[in-house]
Amino acid sequence: MENLMILPSVEPKRFSWLNEYATDAEVITELPQREKKTLPFIEANTKAVELPHLKNECIVPVFSKDNELTISHPAFIETVAEAVSTFYNGETIESPEIRVSHIIKGRIPEAIHKPANQLLESDKTIYYERMMFCIEVPTIYETVEGNKLTLTVGGVRAYNHMNLYSKKSVERFKIFVGFKNLVCCNLCVSSDGFVEQLEVSNTSDLYLRVLEMLNRYNPAKHPHLMQTLGNTSMSEHQFCQILGKMRLYQALPQKIQRNIPRLLITDTQINSVAKAYISDENFGSYGSDIDMWKFYNLLTGANKSSYIDSFLDRSFNATEVAQGINAALHGDDRYSWFIG
Repeated sequence: MENLMILPSVEPKRFSWLNEYATDAEVITELPQREKKTLPFIEANTKAVELPHLKNECIVPVFSKDNELTISHPAFIETVAEAVSTFYNGETIESPEIRVSHIIKGRIPEAIHKPANQLLESDKTIYYERMMFCIEVPTIYETVEGNKLTLTVGGVRAYNHMNLYSKKSVERFKIFVGFKNLVCCNLCVSSDGFVEQLEVSNTSDLYLRVLEMLNRYNPAKHPHLMQTLGNTSMSEHQFCQILGKMRLYQALPQKIQRNIPRLLITDTQINSVAKAYISDENFGSYGSDIDMWKFYNLLTGANKSSYIDSFLDRSFNATEVAQGINAALHGDDRYSWFIG
């Protein structure tokens, strides 16, 4: 990428705080034995694509009023990848895993009068309205409750969150850094590792904002917080009561919902949590108590059915809910509605 400058204020200062959590985090420089991936990090209606496909076979949308280019999906991915390589210099960085959805089809001017069933592949144009990617850093990992978690950085681009019918303006992205559970490929996202609405005009600003996020994120503290979830369990009766309250939440009037911590999981996903509690081989606990780490993974597992544009918001909300209910089980009032 050309004309990029790294400001001194965001110079990587990695792991200067690790001593505080030294017993909870493990940072290594040799590539660990990788478990075989069998699941994508998001399912829903997405499909996997490779970066060359996005670069060579997809057009780049423009702002229609002035015909100015948007930042393309490949440019977004490559900018984040370069920031990750800079910040985690010396670590192993894997190639991006990319998922896309909502294909937008078009045709070249020469094929404008052809019937659709006579179009050749060379006559067609495509791009994807929504795209999400993850970049793993497998040499930074932790084990929580027997599950290996690897550091993962990624982002979401959803053109439906922008007005492409206007003149060029700031463009919106979502970026995150967290951990991927290799047992199930669930993503764990916390508040200091998530930028919900990143607005930039060019890839240079995007690069700097990614570095700022990575500098702010604490990859030792995050697994420590997740480990604490395994120290608390709830009975099957409490679990069922929480699921019932989650179902009630969806039907509450807005004025009542405003007084309760937000819950973004849908009714369909709540049903998935119930089914996984009975049948999931990794986190199911039917007939016995369930610890909050397993409950958290039931939530993040159900979230994999979300569309790309809402996935990260719900992933972060799953962390909020799991930690909030965990605190409520110890007497905190904020999430007490869900267990009362």
